[in-house]
Amino acid sequence: MADADLSVHRARIDQLDREIVRLLNERAEAARAIGHAKAAAGAPVFAPHREEEVFRRIAEANAGPLPEKSLRAVWREIMAASRALERPLTICHFGQPGAFTHLAARLKFGDSVEYAHVEDIATVFAEVEKGHADYGVVPIENSTDGSITDTIDAFLATRLKIVAELTLRIRHHLMATGPREGIRRVYSRHTVFGQCRSWLAANLPGVELVECVSTTKAAERAAAEPDAAAVGGEDAAKAFALRMLASDIQDNPHNVTRFVVIADPSAAAKPSGQDKTTLMFGVQDRPGALYDCLLPFHRAGINLSRIESRPSRRRAWEYLFFIDLLGHQSDTVIQDSLGELGRHASSVEVLGSYPRAERPLNE
Repeated sequence: MADADLSVHRARIDQLDREIVRLLNERAEAARAIGHAKAAAGAPVFAPHREEEVFRRIAEANAGPLPEKSLRAVWREIMAASRALERPLTICHFGQPGAFTHLAARLKFGDSVEYAHVEDIATVFAEVEKGHADYGVVPIENSTDGSITDTIDAFLATRLKIVAELTLRIRHHLMATGPREGIRRVYSRHTVFGQCRSWLAANLPGVELVECVSTTKAAERAAAEPDAAAVGGEDAAKAFALRMLASDIQDNPHNVTRFVVIADPSAAAKPSGQDKTTLMFGVQDRPGALYDCLLPFHRAGINLSRIESRPSRRRAWEYLFFIDLLGHQSDTVIQDSLGELGRHASSVEVLGSYPRAERPLNE
């Protein structure tokens, strides 16, 4: 009876698989038709607002037993394959395969695109600006260590805009070829050392900490030195055949990094209903200037989810302020607030409006 039951269920699965394949190809034909229409109109292949709309509809249609995150993963690959039928995409990211940014890019764009990796964040911006890549993926802030200054600084001299954001739960591991007691040096990126500062001080006191441009470069160096270790992600350990000597060594168990997708302004995201806007502005050199710049958002009831300052690089002690606010720049209330901000600020530039990331992609 058990074998008979299995045969019945397996036959049903085979039937459903054939139907799923037929429907997927039918969907792909519709996507290809959309691609032709986009090409004729000069519209971008990747539409973040549409992607979020699809995810919401899938969640609403889901009656189980599959969890929403599983369906999201399936549909992410379906949409990636569909975009590839419209036009091949190249995604440039910071760090080699195995780096956290590579993982972020893959989870966002799937396996049906071409990935190009570079060794610093500024080069990601340059590759997208030159048209060598369609989109770039860079980290912008970490919940433990704060903003990624290389990314913030890159926005000071670019025409590119943020078109999407995503977050990852970050788990750091100590990896090496030799035993833990033989470690004399530890390689990693400076931001990673900041996220693991207490663990390293308590467990590897006196060991030299050597900064690298990425966690994958750190793993590569550790793999070549028997008395060295690296701190990075599991993918980096696998890429260079390193043993995991300690897992989850980040000081904050809820360590999350936020990444942004950058692209030409023509690829800007339309409103999705759950958006975020990033902008930078300069303040005039007078008392109360910053207060006057922020007051319009307070009056309009707009939530500012992040604010920080950076040197403007134009004059000594002149600063630019970067803020994230909830809403899309096309919203009337935000347009009005930006107009009032422009009357008080020395300069205002919207860096992008895009769908908000609701949860880490690897949760």
